[in-house]
Amino acid sequence: MASRHVSRCLLAGLVAALPVGGTILIVALAEGFLRPLLPSAIYIPGAGLLTVVVLLYLLGLAVTSFFGRWLWTRVDSFLSRLPALGGIYRTIKQVLGYGEGSGALFQRVVLVPDDATGAREVGLVTGSVGEGGDMRLLVFVPGSPNPSQGRLLLLPEGRAIGTDWKVDRALKALFSLGKA
Repeated sequence: MASRHVSRCLLAGLVAALPVGGTILIVALAEGFLRPLLPSAIYIPGAGLLTVVVLLYLLGLAVTSFFGRWLWTRVDSFLSRLPALGGIYRTIKQVLGYGEGSGALFQRVVLVPDDATGAREVGLVTGSVGEGGDMRLLVFVPGSPNPSQGRLLLLPEGRAIGTDWKVDRALKALFSLGKA
């Protein structure tokens, strides 16, 4: 029980820290790489932030093209197969919602009815328990804009409404307050 609690808290902390920590790390690295390349008379503090924005735009432009998607698929496959680092890469991808299916952290996206308001909430299926007609789904209903602050529900399978949404798109929508 204690190990489950520790694992759940570590995972929630990782999900909360990745976007913030990743952004800070990228900006700091860009600043560190840019500073020695430019003479001090030309260097402007904060140029690393502008560099990050430009590089992220160029990366996004590249991976949305036909050739870029093909190349990214190859890079992704290579990184996944690396000894030791491949496991870390795959875990981070799962935490961010890029893995789907039975082996992924989040298997699929469902809508969960809220009896109090009549609205539906986005839920991520993490597993199932039971057999036959007594099958229940473990559904994580993330909070927004901080998905690590959600709740875990044990629902009869018939209460969850299936969707054709991809997990990564659902997480992007949650992080961006529906603007994805």
